Amino acid sequence: MLAGMSEVPWHEQVAYYRHRAAEYDVTSYGNLPRANRRIAALVGQLHPRGDVLEIACGTGIWTRHLVTHARSVTAIDAAPEMIALACRRVSGQRLTFLAADVLDWTPPQRFDTVFFAFWLSHVPASAFGRFWSVVRSALASDGRVLFVDDQPAAAGRETYVAGSDEVVERHLQDGTRHRLIKLVRNHPDLTRQPTQLGWQAAISRSGEDWLLGQARPAP
Repeated sequence: MLAGMSEVPWHEQVAYYRHRAAEYDVTSYGNLPRANRRIAALVGQLHPRGDVLEIACGTGIWTRHLVTHARSVTAIDAAPEMIALACRRVSGQRLTFLAADVLDWTPPQRFDTVFFAFWLSHVPASAFGRFWSVVRSALASDGRVLFVDDQPAAAGRETYVAGSDEVVERHLQDGTRHRLIKLVRNHPDLTRQPTQLGWQAAISRSGEDWLLGQARPAP
């Protein structure tokens, strides 16, 4: 665990998502039928293949579409409550859910595709290199990384803690307050930073709110 990372202990961020699990889909995606159509189309465009590792799977809203393209899906999340909801949403012999903290986890095999949605912006600058090291250890030699995240405008909807450009405070529907990381990286940063770590990355836009990323280890 990364205690004290960027002023927010890692367990605080996990606790936030454990508390948020029941309200996550509605507060994140709003109109769920419309969101599912968009996600299905986007996953089809990205075309994940082979054995897929999904990091921070949440409630399984992306998992249900990944499994239709993959040979198998291993989906991990640090919040057991998220895993429980995901298991109710989608199941099958080709799907495995694991409660695991990706920064403190050893991949059990190599995967053809590593996928994560709206996770990279929760990785602080201090752990960015470590995270990509875990991804590299999970990826097959000819595999690729696919990810989706917010465009920079999303930062304007957050309340940042004084003196920090990556720690935010959020309120849940039950009135509780939580601190977590929200470091929304822009298009150039998402190309440059993985390149500095030995990746080839390409970033594109999806609509006015999402960024799509693809990355492979550099030769």
